[in-house]
Amino acid sequence: MVGCTKKASGSSSTLDKIKSKKVITIGVDDTYPPMEFKDSSNKLVGYDVDMAEAVAKKMGVKIKWVPTAWDGIFGALSSKRFDLIHSSVSITDERKKTMIFSDPYITGGNSIFVKKGDTSIQSSDDLKGKIIGVQAGTTGEEVVSKMGTAKSVKKYQGMTEAFMDLLNGRTSAVVSDPMVGKYYAAKQPNKFETVKSTLNEEPIGVAFRKSDKSLRDAYNKAINDLKKDGTLSKISEKWFGEDIYK
Repeated sequence: MVGCTKKASGSSSTLDKIKSKKVITIGVDDTYPPMEFKDSSNKLVGYDVDMAEAVAKKMGVKIKWVPTAWDGIFGALSSKRFDLIHSSVSITDERKKTMIFSDPYITGGNSIFVKKGDTSIQSSDDLKGKIIGVQAGTTGEEVVSKMGTAKSVKKYQGMTEAFMDLLNGRTSAVVSDPMVGKYYAAKQPNKFETVKSTLNEEPIGVAFRKSDKSLRDAYNKAINDLKKDGTLSKISEKWFGEDIYK
């Protein structure tokens, strides 16, 4: 009876399976630079990718990445297509109803990005009557939709398309995580810029099924160890040009 009870435990069985196979499967939306994206050689790279690889090394396992569209990623976690989501997941009260999270490892939220030189949008008030681009299923979509002042909210599967439409004048602004928008603004400073006024800030963590507390705790311990030994600082400097953990 004791053996059966342990086997039935979702938290133990998932972690035991990972340890046994020495492979952890991770869901990721690979269209979100600089956090997770495909480079010119079609290799998955980014801040979260380097961080997850370091966590996996600490845990003594390899990673099998499972690229998944953002608007279906939480359903895929629930249906056990992968073990966890390490893909810039904002920790919200609504998401806590169906998932558990690691400790926050970075601060995200939502900022406004416009074409270079566009001074017509200085704050959230200026989004009124405008066409705003967001990634489908993100908190950016939620924030803009709840405001209810935009002329329309245009939803994209990936941020690349959203910024392309902004550049071509199909939208007036894009709302996204600050590190994502700043990546585009830094790569193309003559095309995009950040509006100084932010919409909100949100803690970002790794998402797990509610039954997988043991896996969450093991993964979380590895993250905290990487903070202490300076690994995350090095990854931060590589992708952001600064140590966000200072």
